Amino acid sequence: MVAPKRRGNPALRFAAVRRIHTYLGLLIAPSVLFFALTGAVQIYKLHEAHEGYVPPPVVEKLGMVHKIQVYKARGKRPGPPAAEAAKVTAAPAAAKPAEAKAPATKPKLATTLLKAIFLLVSIALAAATVLGAWMAVAYGREKRLSWILLGVGTVIPTVLIALST
Repeated sequence: MVAPKRRGNPALRFAAVRRIHTYLGLLIAPSVLFFALTGAVQIYKLHEAHEGYVPPPVVEKLGMVHKIQVYKARGKRPGPPAAEAAKVTAAPAAAKPAEAKAPATKPKLATTLLKAIFLLVSIALAAATVLGAWMAVAYGREKRLSWILLGVGTVIPTVLIALST
């Protein structure tokens, strides 16, 4: 008869897993917070200019970091070639017939509700991230290491974003 293998103390395994979870969480917390907040802004397209609204440059640039990982404002997009040529050779506006604008479509209720839920999820994710980092720093055994991991998780992406511009 073969004796079963001893696996060690499950409480120690759990403590090790919890410690790894804490350290990884502290390292990625700044990025999670960034993506939760910039994602919330993007739900309602507040990072893009549209009729009657121009976003603050920093919001537009942070939206670009979220989307394409580069801190820069979106350049002006050229219009279609025919539209650009028409602007140059066009007669005065009074002589042109009024162009019919497409009627603005009202978003479906399901879309509006989905956006509201995703906004709540973004806010909850940001809050949970801040609370988790605070708990790790305030109540963890290794406070210095916790602060170092938060710092590294903040500095490395910031430096890489600065180098990507």
